[in-house]
Amino acid sequence: MNDVNGFKTIADREGGLKRSLTRAQLGMIAIGSAIGTGLFLGSGAAIQLAGPSVILSFAIGAFVALLLMGCLAEMVVTHPSTGSFGSYAEHYLGGLAGFVVRYAYWISVVLVIGAEVTAISVYMHFWFPTSPGWLWILVFSAILIAINARSVGSFGAAEYWFSIVKVAAIVGFIVLGSYAVFSAPSDTSIGIRNFYIDGGFFPRGFSGTWNAVVVAVFSFIGIEFIAVAAGEASEPERAARSAFKSALVRLVIFYLLTVALMVAIMPWQSAGTGESPFVMVMKKVGVTGGPSVMNFVILTAALSAMNAQLYVATRMIFSLSRSGYAPAFVSKVSTNGVPIRALMLSSFGVAFAAVTSIVMPGGSFILVMSIAMFGALFGWLMIFATHLRFRMACKRDGITPAFRLPLFPVPTILGFVLMIAIIGSTFLVPAFRMSVVTGVPMLVVLALAYALLKVRTRKKRAPRLSDAPQALERAKGI
Repeated sequence: MNDVNGFKTIADREGGLKRSLTRAQLGMIAIGSAIGTGLFLGSGAAIQLAGPSVILSFAIGAFVALLLMGCLAEMVVTHPSTGSFGSYAEHYLGGLAGFVVRYAYWISVVLVIGAEVTAISVYMHFWFPTSPGWLWILVFSAILIAINARSVGSFGAAEYWFSIVKVAAIVGFIVLGSYAVFSAPSDTSIGIRNFYIDGGFFPRGFSGTWNAVVVAVFSFIGIEFIAVAAGEASEPERAARSAFKSALVRLVIFYLLTVALMVAIMPWQSAGTGESPFVMVMKKVGVTGGPSVMNFVILTAALSAMNAQLYVATRMIFSLSRSGYAPAFVSKVSTNGVPIRALMLSSFGVAFAAVTSIVMPGGSFILVMSIAMFGALFGWLMIFATHLRFRMACKRDGITPAFRLPLFPVPTILGFVLMIAIIGSTFLVPAFRMSVVTGVPMLVVLALAYALLKVRTRKKRAPRLSDAPQALERAKGI
């Protein structure tokens, strides 16, 4: 059964959590969850891949994100639930799709938590260059796990203020960077001419630009967190509609302007992942104390993103447990309405990050990000597929969504095709090849696990021959 009204069964199954997130908190979660390592550290990798044409790469990434948010907004406003797009996939595409999407996405987010906390250790080396990375990983992880364990209100409040800090900082960076670019003397290395010198706008060719799209789309990953958080909002339909509309516009402006300013201020050849491009720009501009202040802001951004990722990973495995696809003990909820056991299980990424930072301290960020990339990109792909079936069900049942994406089905199909192209492109970038190499086998293993789970469930439910006489007697009333 995949009718629109039938989704209420899934929504009721995922009950027990507190609906205490406010509209303001939900709006800042939508913005803050997508402004983290992808922009502040990952943008350096994108600039290195594409050169000045990275601006076009992020524009393409923003377009894909726009299509995704439109599709997701329709489903969230109609079905606000904790399981979000994973539950939608289960209802509209079937149990296998819901199982694979949620587990692949959960694994991805858990590993992204590791990427964020790895980046945090990089930022702390700015002030403490000789300190071990694992120390900062453990300290900040303990703080954020404690915040998430307290209540959803504590998570929402922390995320709200985290996001306020970094949004204000990005606005300040845009103002300062714009002034530096347009007031720079003609004989300096700062200026718009950096867009076309040293190889031109496409120094790596269009292939380099497209390869950077992979990083750009991965940088936008997190905007879908609002779909999960809407399940614990006090006014889910109204809050989600408002947050979707405002968040995406701001994110596109933030991403495109900041990346353009980075390219205009510093040579694109110097970008990488060893140091944040934001800090490098502050050094180049020569603002007194600027690099230290910006490093603090970037640290806050990473903490914010990691805070949101812990929340989403916890709710995703909680949804799986309530569906019968994960151990029942994981779905237990504390008196404060927090699935503590799901939170502890979702903290696995912290341990993974600590180990990789010790084993390969120089390249752990790219390794973790490339492995985590597949599940997140696959999640986006399945959102487009689910939305297509959702709209077909709406048409069949005579239901008009309160929030509608124009020109359907063109945006949905276009987004689906673009995501296939982006996922396939990860194999062409050596740094991200591990994404497909690990991702495809992961999907196969998850599909087999689902098949085994269904066989085991059927065996448990099937009556044994030895029970037949007793069952017959009970049926006859003997």
